[in-house]
Amino acid sequence: MVNQVHLLLNRISLTGSLIGGIADTQEMLDFCAKHQIWPESELIKADKIQWAWDQLNAPGGNASGKRYVIDIQASIAAG
Repeated sequence: MVNQVHLLLNRISLTGSLIGGIADTQEMLDFCAKHQIWPESELIKADKIQWAWDQLNAPGGNASGKRYVIDIQASIAAG
């Protein structure tokens, strides 16, 4: 049983997916590795989070499915 009040007060969300479980995900990852299919991603520092968000939400901004990955170590080093 899930306590909805706890979720609401702590701004926690609970979601599910019908796209498959661990075995299906592993099969997809193995297929991609075998066929050298890699995601398009860009490594960014934390100070570019707003810029990345704006890029993703711009009209047609994420048409290619690009993802941004935050480099925490570089962000900390940059101070």
